Amino acid sequence: MTIEENIFKRALIDFAKLSAYGFSKIKNNWCYKTDFMNGDFKAVVTITSDGRISGMVYETATDDIFLPLRVEGMEGFATEVRNAYICILENIKKNCCHEDLFISSQANRLAQAIYQIYGDKPVFPWDDFSGGVFKNPANGKWYGIIMNVDIKKVDKNKTGAVDMLNIKLPPEEIENLHQESGFYPAYHMNKKNWITIVLNDSVTDEIILKLVDESHAFTLPKQKGVLSSLRYIK
Repeated sequence: MTIEENIFKRALIDFAKLSAYGFSKIKNNWCYKTDFMNGDFKAVVTITSDGRISGMVYETATDDIFLPLRVEGMEGFATEVRNAYICILENIKKNCCHEDLFISSQANRLAQAIYQIYGDKPVFPWDDFSGGVFKNPANGKWYGIIMNVDIKKVDKNKTGAVDMLNIKLPPEEIENLHQESGFYPAYHMNKKNWITIVLNDSVTDEIILKLVDESHAFTLPKQKGVLSSLRYIK
């Protein structure tokens, strides 16, 4: 993962803000140039029409690419240049982007609903794995995991990256749900206690949130778990 990909991995470009920030439109791309490190270096950041971001850093005196920028393990002055460049990218992100935690609209709707119901935001414990974990802050127990993976991991007849939600349910309920569209044996978790739901709107938000509530109840003290599971019962 490049420096740019890492910083902007959960950010969506707001193209309406680019011009005011200082980007110039060049054909189908947007380009931003700025000097830094007392004018000794120049950063050139390019954003394509589909939101892909790349960048280059040049030594101003020679106009040569500063190659140590992307060499792992470089220390000293190279680290100073890298950190200064990262600050430039972070500032672009802050002023020209809005953040979506996940790829699919359904995953983002569910994340917002979970926050409104329980007050929990996902945490992302793996730098190299696009998984957001919902856990009870009182005891750290997981009750939901949203991941973006190739659907062929759970359905060999399909392909393409999708958001999936893993939740924890009683084994007998998991077995019944396996017969329903959009539900699969749990990916990357214990298949006896967890189940995967593909977040492509094949299962409604209402149904998923009821199941999330059951999963959430497993992380609560027993006397509170019963009350939690009644939240959606009219």
